[in-house]
Amino acid sequence: MDFGLVLQTDPPASQVVSLMKRAERNGFRYGWTFDSAVLWQEPFVIYSQILANTQKLTIGPMVTNPGTRTWEVTASTFATLNDMYGNRTVCGIGRGDSAMRVAGRAPNTLARLGEAIDAIRGLAEGREAEVDGKPLRIPWIKDGKLPVWMAAYGPKALALAGQKADGFILQLADPYLTEWMVKSVREAAAAAGRDPDAITICVAAPAYVGDDLAHARDQCRWFGGMVGNHVADLVSRYGEHSSMVPDELTEYVKARQGYDYSHHGRAGNPSADFVPDEIVDRFCLLGPAEAHIEKLRVLRDLGVDQFAVYDMHDAKEATIDAYGCDVIPALTG
Repeated sequence: MDFGLVLQTDPPASQVVSLMKRAERNGFRYGWTFDSAVLWQEPFVIYSQILANTQKLTIGPMVTNPGTRTWEVTASTFATLNDMYGNRTVCGIGRGDSAMRVAGRAPNTLARLGEAIDAIRGLAEGREAEVDGKPLRIPWIKDGKLPVWMAAYGPKALALAGQKADGFILQLADPYLTEWMVKSVREAAAAAGRDPDAITICVAAPAYVGDDLAHARDQCRWFGGMVGNHVADLVSRYGEHSSMVPDELTEYVKARQGYDYSHHGRAGNPSADFVPDEIVDRFCLLGPAEAHIEKLRVLRDLGVDQFAVYDMHDAKEATIDAYGCDVIPALTG
């Protein structure tokens, strides 16, 4: 199992770079950041510094979207980083939540997302691709490589990930839901004539190592609020108790009263007060290192290839070090 570190690009950028260097020293192989231009600093600028200050870390957004940048700009940016640092990027992409909504736009349609996946990957790898009905090719790209991993929850998005993406990003760490969603992605891949086992499976969720469970839950409760944004969209689309979406995912958002993006992804987010302890425990990894190892072994047995640690709480360095000392060796040794 691989491990990734997920950060927000809060200033100063030097702290983001420092934490990524620490992660690489501790055995993490991937470095991810949020991508929302209004809420945080521009990640692709910071990626250049992370890549320059690490040796093997693969870097990318968790996640970008097809709406805030034109597709040729996204492809050229990835290709430039790859040309400078040796194909060490990955494009995590989704419909767009905070990046789009904060700017007053709706998330992208799945149809547009599917087109963008093909176009961005094709352009970044030096091939001709269609952008807004026009064939384009970036002529200077040689030997480019850009895996595109798609974030998804709902049935149509899971199907698209199986049909198009090189990897699937699931932003929660509940084994029951992981099994259901991984199965959906792989069935869609097989139906599309693809090798379902060739799709990389990445589970991303907050991890907090320590014995004070009450404090850990409070530091990670924001994650249930963030996931709740996507779940609320699913409920509005498919209704409650739909056979298309498990009740285990949708039941807890009934008490949701709205969402303030100024606290998005942050410990203490008041918009997450509706999230019960049970959901925090199910979606996140909490407790002593042994509890993390036990849950990660279950996820690995379900086909998860990477666990990406959301490190947005008051123990960033300690979590990275605990994973490097105890958790990563147990899952990679």
